[in-house]
Amino acid sequence: MAIPHGSNETSYLLPPNKEDWEGQGIPDFIYGQKDLMQEGIQWPRNIPSFPDMLPLSRFDTVLCSAWRQRMELGLFRYCLGELQTQTLPGTVGFVAQLNVERGVQRRPPQNIRSVRQPFEPEQFNFNKIRPGEVLFRLHPEPGLPDVLQQEEILVLINVSPLEWGHVLLVPEPTLGLPQRLLPGALRAGLEALLLSSHPGFRIGFNSLGGLASVNHLHLHGYYLAHRLPVEGAPSKPLDPGGRLYLLQAVPAPGFLFYTSGPGPDLEALISRVCRATNYLTDHEIAHNLFVTRGAPPGKTSPSSALTGIRVILWARKSSFGIKEGEAFNVALCELAGHLPVKTSQDFSSLTEAAALALIQDCLLPHDQAEEVRAALVTLVAQEEQ
Repeated sequence: MAIPHGSNETSYLLPPNKEDWEGQGIPDFIYGQKDLMQEGIQWPRNIPSFPDMLPLSRFDTVLCSAWRQRMELGLFRYCLGELQTQTLPGTVGFVAQLNVERGVQRRPPQNIRSVRQPFEPEQFNFNKIRPGEVLFRLHPEPGLPDVLQQEEILVLINVSPLEWGHVLLVPEPTLGLPQRLLPGALRAGLEALLLSSHPGFRIGFNSLGGLASVNHLHLHGYYLAHRLPVEGAPSKPLDPGGRLYLLQAVPAPGFLFYTSGPGPDLEALISRVCRATNYLTDHEIAHNLFVTRGAPPGKTSPSSALTGIRVILWARKSSFGIKEGEAFNVALCELAGHLPVKTSQDFSSLTEAAALALIQDCLLPHDQAEEVRAALVTLVAQEEQ
Protein backbone atom coordinates (compact mmCIF):
# COMPACT_ATOMS: atom_id res chain seq x y z
CA MET A 1 0.00 0.00 0.00
CA ALA A 2 1.45 3.37 -0.99
CA ILE A 3 1.02 6.04 1.66
CA PRO A 4 0.78 9.76 0.90
CA HIS A 5 3.41 12.01 2.43
CA GLY A 6 1.41 15.22 2.36
CA SER A 7 -0.44 14.98 5.68
CA ASN A 8 -0.80 18.19 7.64
CA GLU A 9 -1.28 16.21 10.88
CA THR A 10 2.36 16.62 11.87
CA SER A 11 1.53 16.31 15.58
CA TYR A 12 1.09 12.57 15.03
CA LEU A 13 4.67 12.19 13.83
CA LEU A 14 7.61 11.47 16.12
CA PRO A 15 10.18 14.24 16.69
CA PRO A 16 13.54 13.82 14.91
CA ASN A 17 15.48 12.96 18.08
CA LYS A 18 14.79 9.54 19.55
CA GLU A 19 15.46 10.90 23.05
CA ASP A 20 12.36 13.11 22.71
CA TRP A 21 9.91 10.32 21.85
CA GLU A 22 8.91 9.44 25.38
CA GLY A 23 8.47 13.04 26.45
CA GLN A 24 6.21 13.91 23.52
CA GLY A 25 3.14 12.29 25.04
CA ILE A 26 0.40 10.48 23.13
CA PRO A 27 -1.63 12.66 20.73
CA ASP A 28 -5.42 12.35 20.74
CA PHE A 29 -7.37 11.63 17.59
CA ILE A 30 -10.63 13.38 18.43
CA TYR A 31 -13.66 12.47 16.35
CA GLY A 32 -17.36 13.23 16.30
CA GLN A 33 -20.54 11.91 14.74
CA LYS A 34 -19.77 13.69 11.45
CA ASP A 35 -16.57 11.64 11.09
CA LEU A 36 -18.39 8.26 11.21
CA MET A 37 -19.04 7.43 7.56
CA GLN A 38 -21.89 5.00 7.02
CA GLU A 39 -22.75 5.74 3.39
CA GLY A 40 -21.01 6.08 0.07
CA ILE A 41 -18.05 3.76 0.73
CA GLN A 42 -17.76 1.43 -2.25
CA TRP A 43 -15.15 -0.47 -4.21
CA PRO A 44 -14.43 1.29 -7.52
CA ARG A 45 -15.27 -0.53 -10.73
CA ASN A 46 -11.57 -1.12 -11.33
CA ILE A 47 -9.75 -1.59 -8.03
CA PRO A 48 -6.48 0.41 -8.09
CA SER A 49 -3.20 -1.30 -7.32
CA PHE A 50 -2.48 1.15 -4.52
CA PRO A 51 -5.23 1.92 -1.96
CA ASP A 52 -4.17 5.55 -1.55
CA MET A 53 -5.59 6.17 -5.03
CA LEU A 54 -8.97 5.98 -3.28
CA PRO A 55 -10.19 9.00 -1.26
CA LEU A 56 -8.75 8.92 2.27
CA SER A 57 -10.52 10.21 5.36
CA ARG A 58 -8.81 12.26 8.06
CA PHE A 59 -8.45 9.05 10.10
CA ASP A 60 -6.83 7.20 7.19
CA THR A 61 -4.43 10.06 6.47
CA VAL A 62 -3.33 10.36 10.10
CA LEU A 63 -2.94 6.61 10.61
CA CYS A 64 -1.12 5.98 7.33
CA SER A 65 1.31 8.90 7.56
CA ALA A 66 2.24 8.08 11.17
CA TRP A 67 2.52 4.37 10.32
CA ARG A 68 4.77 5.08 7.34
CA GLN A 69 7.06 7.23 9.49
CA ARG A 70 7.47 4.39 12.01
CA MET A 71 8.35 2.04 9.14
CA GLU A 72 10.97 4.50 7.87
CA LEU A 73 12.39 4.82 11.40
CA GLY A 74 12.86 1.04 11.65
CA LEU A 75 10.40 0.41 14.48
CA PHE A 76 9.04 -2.74 12.83
CA ARG A 77 10.61 -6.20 12.92
CA TYR A 78 10.95 -6.06 9.13
CA CYS A 79 10.46 -3.63 6.27
CA LEU A 80 7.18 -4.45 4.53
CA GLY A 81 7.26 -3.99 0.78
CA GLU A 82 4.48 -4.53 -1.70
CA LEU A 83 3.35 -8.11 -1.16
CA GLN A 84 2.99 -10.60 -3.99
CA THR A 85 -0.74 -11.31 -4.20
CA GLN A 86 -2.95 -13.74 -6.08
CA THR A 87 -6.61 -14.76 -6.08
CA LEU A 88 -6.74 -18.55 -5.93
CA PRO A 89 -8.69 -20.12 -8.81
CA GLY A 90 -12.01 -21.54 -7.68
CA THR A 91 -15.39 -20.52 -6.34
CA VAL A 92 -14.41 -19.06 -2.96
CA GLY A 93 -12.20 -16.15 -4.01
CA PHE A 94 -9.31 -16.62 -1.55
CA VAL A 95 -6.80 -13.73 -1.60
CA ALA A 96 -3.36 -15.20 -0.93
CA GLN A 97 -0.33 -13.04 -0.11
CA LEU A 98 3.30 -14.06 0.28
CA ASN A 99 4.59 -12.66 3.59
CA VAL A 100 7.79 -14.57 4.34
CA GLU A 101 9.12 -12.07 6.89
CA ARG A 102 6.08 -12.32 9.15
CA GLY A 103 6.44 -16.08 9.26
CA VAL A 104 10.12 -15.78 10.24
CA GLN A 105 10.43 -12.56 12.24
CA ARG A 106 7.24 -12.32 14.32
CA ARG A 107 7.45 -12.63 18.10
CA PRO A 108 6.92 -16.24 19.29
CA PRO A 109 3.42 -16.68 20.75
CA GLN A 110 2.99 -16.86 24.49
CA ASN A 111 2.33 -20.12 26.29
CA ILE A 112 -1.47 -20.03 26.20
CA ARG A 113 -3.24 -22.87 28.03
CA SER A 114 -6.85 -21.74 28.25
CA VAL A 115 -9.36 -19.49 26.50
CA ARG A 116 -10.03 -17.99 29.97
CA GLN A 117 -6.40 -17.54 31.00
CA PRO A 118 -5.89 -14.50 33.26
CA PHE A 119 -3.55 -11.64 32.39
CA GLU A 120 0.04 -12.38 33.41
CA PRO A 121 2.09 -9.18 33.86
CA GLU A 122 5.43 -11.01 33.71
CA GLN A 123 4.69 -12.08 30.10
CA PHE A 124 5.12 -9.72 27.16
CA ASN A 125 2.30 -7.16 27.12
CA PHE A 126 1.60 -3.72 25.69
CA ASN A 127 2.95 -1.94 28.76
CA LYS A 128 6.41 -3.09 27.56
CA ILE A 129 6.45 -1.59 24.07
CA ARG A 130 8.72 1.26 22.94
CA PRO A 131 7.19 4.77 23.10
CA GLY A 132 7.44 5.25 19.35
CA GLU A 133 5.12 2.31 18.67
CA VAL A 134 2.06 4.29 19.84
CA LEU A 135 0.45 6.31 17.02
CA PHE A 136 -2.38 8.04 18.85
CA ARG A 137 -5.27 7.67 21.26
CA LEU A 138 -8.83 7.34 19.92
CA HIS A 139 -10.92 9.96 21.69
CA PRO A 140 -14.64 10.49 20.91
CA GLU A 141 -15.99 14.00 21.34
CA PRO A 142 -17.96 14.45 24.57
CA GLY A 143 -21.62 13.79 24.01
CA LEU A 144 -21.20 11.60 20.91
CA PRO A 145 -24.71 10.13 20.52
CA ASP A 146 -25.29 6.56 21.67
CA VAL A 147 -21.76 6.21 23.01
CA LEU A 148 -21.23 5.45 26.67
CA GLN A 149 -18.16 6.67 28.51
CA GLN A 150 -15.35 5.19 26.44
CA GLU A 151 -12.16 3.95 28.03
CA GLU A 152 -8.90 5.05 26.44
CA ILE A 153 -8.06 3.13 23.28
CA LEU A 154 -4.45 3.34 22.08
CA VAL A 155 -3.63 2.70 18.43
CA LEU A 156 -0.24 0.97 18.11
CA ILE A 157 1.74 -0.34 15.19
CA ASN A 158 1.81 -4.11 14.84
CA VAL A 159 5.57 -4.62 14.63
CA SER A 160 5.00 -7.82 12.58
CA PRO A 161 2.52 -6.46 10.02
CA LEU A 162 0.24 -8.48 7.77
CA GLU A 163 -0.19 -5.53 5.41
CA TRP A 164 0.43 -1.79 5.21
CA GLY A 165 -1.31 0.10 7.98
CA HIS A 166 -1.58 -2.93 10.30
CA VAL A 167 -2.33 -1.58 13.78
CA LEU A 168 -3.51 -2.81 17.17
CA LEU A 169 -6.35 -1.20 19.12
CA VAL A 170 -5.56 -1.58 22.82
CA PRO A 171 -7.79 -0.43 25.70
CA GLU A 172 -5.79 1.35 28.43
CA PRO A 173 -2.83 -1.08 28.80
CA THR A 174 -2.24 -0.44 32.50
CA LEU A 175 -5.60 -2.06 33.29
CA GLY A 176 -4.01 -5.42 32.45
CA LEU A 177 -7.08 -6.82 30.67
CA PRO A 178 -6.82 -10.39 29.34
CA GLN A 179 -7.65 -11.21 25.72
CA ARG A 180 -11.42 -11.38 26.21
CA LEU A 181 -13.62 -9.16 24.04
CA LEU A 182 -15.29 -6.29 25.91
CA PRO A 183 -17.98 -3.87 24.64
CA GLY A 184 -15.72 -0.80 24.81
CA ALA A 185 -13.03 -2.49 22.72
CA LEU A 186 -15.53 -3.72 20.12
CA ARG A 187 -17.13 -0.26 19.96
CA ALA A 188 -13.73 1.29 19.28
CA GLY A 189 -13.12 -1.22 16.51
CA LEU A 190 -16.48 -0.56 14.86
CA GLU A 191 -15.99 3.19 15.10
CA ALA A 192 -12.48 2.91 13.63
CA LEU A 193 -14.02 1.10 10.66
CA LEU A 194 -16.59 3.89 10.30
CA LEU A 195 -13.83 6.52 10.54
CA SER A 196 -12.13 5.04 7.48
CA SER A 197 -13.26 5.86 3.95
CA HIS A 198 -11.31 2.90 2.57
CA PRO A 199 -13.51 -0.12 1.74
CA GLY A 200 -10.61 -2.45 2.50
CA PHE A 201 -9.97 -1.34 6.09
CA ARG A 202 -10.89 -4.29 8.32
CA ILE A 203 -10.98 -5.01 12.05
CA GLY A 204 -10.52 -8.37 13.78
CA PHE A 205 -10.14 -10.21 17.06
CA ASN A 206 -8.52 -13.54 17.93
CA SER A 207 -9.41 -15.17 21.24
CA LEU A 208 -6.94 -17.15 23.29
CA GLY A 209 -6.85 -20.55 21.62
CA GLY A 210 -7.88 -18.78 18.41
CA LEU A 211 -4.26 -17.82 17.67
CA ALA A 212 -4.05 -14.67 19.77
CA SER A 213 -0.32 -14.53 20.49
CA VAL A 214 -0.48 -11.97 23.33
CA ASN A 215 -2.81 -12.31 26.33
CA HIS A 216 -3.52 -8.57 26.65
CA LEU A 217 -6.76 -7.22 25.21
CA HIS A 218 -6.31 -5.98 21.64
CA LEU A 219 -8.00 -5.87 18.26
CA HIS A 220 -6.34 -5.79 14.85
CA GLY A 221 -6.95 -3.23 12.11
CA TYR A 222 -5.41 -3.28 8.62
CA TYR A 223 -5.88 -2.29 4.99
CA LEU A 224 -6.26 -4.83 2.19
CA ALA A 225 -6.97 -3.54 -1.32
CA HIS A 226 -9.01 -6.60 -2.27
CA ARG A 227 -12.57 -7.75 -1.86
CA LEU A 228 -13.03 -10.72 0.44
CA PRO A 229 -15.66 -13.50 0.23
CA VAL A 230 -17.34 -12.51 3.51
CA GLU A 231 -18.37 -9.05 2.23
CA GLY A 232 -21.21 -10.33 0.09
CA ALA A 233 -21.66 -14.01 0.93
CA PRO A 234 -25.30 -15.11 1.33
CA SER A 235 -26.76 -15.91 4.71
CA LYS A 236 -29.87 -17.36 6.28
CA PRO A 237 -31.63 -16.04 9.41
CA LEU A 238 -31.32 -18.03 12.63
CA ASP A 239 -33.92 -16.04 14.56
CA PRO A 240 -37.26 -14.49 13.49
CA GLY A 241 -36.12 -10.98 14.45
CA GLY A 242 -33.28 -10.95 11.93
CA ARG A 243 -30.59 -10.32 14.54
CA LEU A 244 -28.46 -13.42 13.94
CA TYR A 245 -27.63 -15.10 10.64
CA LEU A 246 -25.58 -18.03 9.44
CA LEU A 247 -23.06 -16.99 6.81
CA GLN A 248 -22.88 -19.46 3.93
CA ALA A 249 -20.76 -20.08 0.83
CA VAL A 250 -17.53 -18.86 2.46
CA PRO A 251 -14.41 -20.69 3.68
CA ALA A 252 -16.16 -21.54 6.96
CA PRO A 253 -19.75 -21.04 8.14
CA GLY A 254 -19.90 -18.22 10.66
CA PHE A 255 -22.40 -16.25 12.68
CA LEU A 256 -23.27 -12.95 11.00
CA PHE A 257 -24.33 -9.79 12.81
CA TYR A 258 -25.19 -6.72 10.73
CA THR A 259 -25.85 -3.01 11.25
CA SER A 260 -26.34 -0.19 8.79
CA GLY A 261 -24.22 2.23 10.83
CA PRO A 262 -23.94 4.32 14.00
CA GLY A 263 -26.87 4.74 16.36
CA PRO A 264 -28.98 2.51 18.61
CA ASP A 265 -28.63 -0.46 16.25
CA LEU A 266 -24.84 -0.30 16.61
CA GLU A 267 -25.09 -0.39 20.41
CA ALA A 268 -27.49 -3.33 20.21
CA LEU A 269 -25.07 -5.17 17.93
CA ILE A 270 -22.17 -4.57 20.33
CA SER A 271 -24.18 -6.04 23.21
CA ARG A 272 -25.32 -9.00 21.10
CA VAL A 273 -21.82 -9.85 19.86
CA CYS A 274 -20.25 -9.60 23.32
CA ARG A 275 -22.93 -11.83 24.83
CA ALA A 276 -22.02 -14.41 22.19
CA THR A 277 -18.27 -14.15 22.79
CA ASN A 278 -18.85 -14.29 26.57
CA TYR A 279 -20.73 -17.55 26.10
CA LEU A 280 -17.90 -19.00 24.00
CA THR A 281 -15.22 -17.88 26.46
CA ASP A 282 -17.13 -19.17 29.48
CA HIS A 283 -17.47 -22.55 27.75
CA GLU A 284 -13.78 -22.66 26.81
CA ILE A 285 -14.52 -22.37 23.06
CA ALA A 286 -11.94 -20.50 20.99
CA HIS A 287 -13.21 -17.98 18.45
CA ASN A 288 -12.28 -15.41 15.82
CA LEU A 289 -14.12 -12.26 14.80
CA PHE A 290 -13.87 -10.21 11.61
CA VAL A 291 -15.45 -6.80 10.90
CA THR A 292 -15.83 -5.44 7.38
CA ARG A 293 -18.06 -3.18 5.35
CA GLY A 294 -20.46 -5.41 3.47
CA ALA A 295 -23.87 -6.16 2.05
CA PRO A 296 -27.04 -6.69 4.09
CA PRO A 297 -27.87 -10.27 5.06
CA GLY A 298 -29.77 -12.44 2.60
CA LYS A 299 -29.17 -13.58 -0.96
CA THR A 300 -26.24 -11.37 -1.78
CA SER A 301 -23.34 -11.67 -4.20
CA PRO A 302 -19.63 -10.75 -4.35
CA SER A 303 -20.50 -7.57 -6.25
CA SER A 304 -23.11 -6.38 -3.74
CA ALA A 305 -22.92 -2.83 -2.43
CA LEU A 306 -21.22 -2.14 0.92
CA THR A 307 -24.27 -0.71 2.66
CA GLY A 308 -23.38 -1.49 6.27
CA ILE A 309 -21.09 -3.33 8.66
CA ARG A 310 -20.80 -7.11 8.84
CA VAL A 311 -19.45 -8.69 12.03
CA ILE A 312 -18.66 -12.38 11.53
CA LEU A 313 -17.96 -14.68 14.47
CA TRP A 314 -16.49 -18.15 14.13
CA ALA A 315 -16.38 -20.72 16.93
CA ARG A 316 -13.48 -23.12 16.34
CA LYS A 317 -11.22 -25.77 17.82
CA SER A 318 -8.65 -24.43 20.24
CA SER A 319 -5.14 -24.19 18.82
CA PHE A 320 -2.29 -23.33 21.15
CA GLY A 321 1.03 -22.39 19.55
CA ILE A 322 2.04 -22.03 15.89
CA LYS A 323 1.96 -25.03 13.54
CA GLU A 324 5.20 -24.56 11.64
CA GLY A 325 4.65 -27.03 8.79
CA GLU A 326 1.50 -25.48 7.33
CA ALA A 327 1.17 -22.93 4.53
CA PHE A 328 -0.74 -20.56 6.83
CA ASN A 329 -2.19 -20.44 10.32
CA VAL A 330 -5.96 -20.17 10.64
CA ALA A 331 -7.11 -17.05 12.49
CA LEU A 332 -9.31 -14.02 11.82
CA CYS A 333 -8.14 -13.06 8.34
CA GLU A 334 -7.81 -16.61 6.99
CA LEU A 335 -11.41 -17.43 7.96
CA ALA A 336 -12.48 -14.30 6.08
CA GLY A 337 -10.60 -15.42 2.94
CA HIS A 338 -7.28 -13.53 3.29
CA LEU A 339 -4.37 -15.98 3.38
CA PRO A 340 -0.92 -14.67 4.42
CA VAL A 341 1.34 -17.50 3.22
CA LYS A 342 4.71 -18.14 4.85
CA THR A 343 6.89 -19.62 2.07
CA SER A 344 7.37 -19.09 -1.66
CA GLN A 345 6.91 -22.80 -2.30
CA ASP A 346 3.53 -22.88 -0.55
CA PHE A 347 2.48 -19.65 -2.26
CA SER A 348 3.15 -21.06 -5.73
CA SER A 349 1.52 -24.44 -5.04
CA LEU A 350 -1.45 -23.48 -2.84
CA THR A 351 -4.86 -24.48 -4.20
CA GLU A 352 -8.37 -23.64 -3.08
CA ALA A 353 -8.93 -27.26 -2.05
CA ALA A 354 -5.80 -27.29 0.12
CA ALA A 355 -6.74 -23.97 1.74
CA LEU A 356 -10.26 -25.19 2.49
CA ALA A 357 -8.89 -28.39 4.03
CA LEU A 358 -6.60 -26.42 6.38
CA ILE A 359 -9.46 -24.15 7.45
CA GLN A 360 -12.05 -26.87 7.88
CA ASP A 361 -9.65 -28.84 10.05
CA CYS A 362 -9.88 -26.00 12.59
CA LEU A 363 -13.69 -25.98 12.83
CA LEU A 364 -15.75 -27.51 15.61
CA PRO A 365 -17.14 -31.04 15.17
CA HIS A 366 -20.69 -31.05 13.82
CA ASP A 367 -22.45 -31.88 17.10
CA GLN A 368 -20.58 -29.21 19.05
CA ALA A 369 -21.17 -26.65 16.29
CA GLU A 370 -24.93 -27.36 16.45
CA GLU A 371 -24.85 -26.97 20.22
CA VAL A 372 -23.17 -23.57 19.91
CA ARG A 373 -25.67 -22.48 17.27
CA ALA A 374 -28.61 -23.40 19.51
CA ALA A 375 -27.04 -21.56 22.46
CA LEU A 376 -26.49 -18.34 20.49
CA VAL A 377 -30.02 -18.43 19.09
CA THR A 378 -31.29 -18.77 22.67
CA LEU A 379 -29.19 -15.80 23.77
CA VAL A 380 -30.68 -13.64 21.01
CA ALA A 381 -34.21 -14.76 21.92
CA GLN A 382 -33.61 -13.67 25.51
CA GLU A 383 -33.18 -10.05 24.35
CA GLU A 384 -36.97 -9.78 24.02
CA GLN A 385 -37.61 -10.97 27.57
